[in-house]
Amino acid sequence: MPPPPPQIVRVIDLETTGNAPPAHGVLEIGWQDVALGSDGRWEIQGEGGARWVNPGRAIPPVTQAVHHILDEEVADAPFWHDVARPVLDPWPRRVALAAHRADFEQQFCTPALTRGADWICTWKCALRLWPDSPAFSNQVLRYWRKPHGLEHERGLPAHRAFPDAYVTAFHLRDMLNEASVAQLIEWSRTPGLLPRVRYGPDRGKDWREIAHESLMGFLTDRDPDVRFTAQAEFDRRSGGGSVGRATAQELLL
Repeated sequence: MPPPPPQIVRVIDLETTGNAPPAHGVLEIGWQDVALGSDGRWEIQGEGGARWVNPGRAIPPVTQAVHHILDEEVADAPFWHDVARPVLDPWPRRVALAAHRADFEQQFCTPALTRGADWICTWKCALRLWPDSPAFSNQVLRYWRKPHGLEHERGLPAHRAFPDAYVTAFHLRDMLNEASVAQLIEWSRTPGLLPRVRYGPDRGKDWREIAHESLMGFLTDRDPDVRFTAQAEFDRRSGGGSVGRATAQELLL
């Protein structure tokens, strides 16, 4: 009997007409798989791909200025529900879907289209695993980390579905070789744990460096990632243990 096909996590990237469905629609979907090898290591698998999608509306100039997709390029493409399921649900091999800032993709990739898939957010996981990065966008991580095997031209242009999925897949591969699928999914279900203060007088500081009064102010911040991080720091201080950002080792289950 031939060996069963390897488990995969499929990385997804979408280009859209805007940020809020159903007012906005998908223009392009790209994907790249990361597979579990027989040696227990995760590696990039296959060529990936991309498909045009007809959004059913005109593309605003503001978003065209980001991805440079033209109305005429997608005019004859199939609609989202005809494209999504085959790409999002490569059953039975898929163990999860992944995206950089996956909350955005999940607005369009609903549970009905993904068969209720678990998601890994590589942005949230990068905050945990690589807190010393100067920033956490897909492209900053690319040039800060320089992942082994990433072909520079294949990851361009940025802000197009396949190149972005391709770059994200290399981040995910390395994350999966540092932490389990279950751990990455768990981190992805919570808001982001920010390594540094985003704004205000303490901008750029490690959370353990700020005064108690400043920390208390962040507990009611409008940003859920800031509130979550401030609460985590407050809980550590209240527990009497180490305060501030935990090490990557401490954050692993």
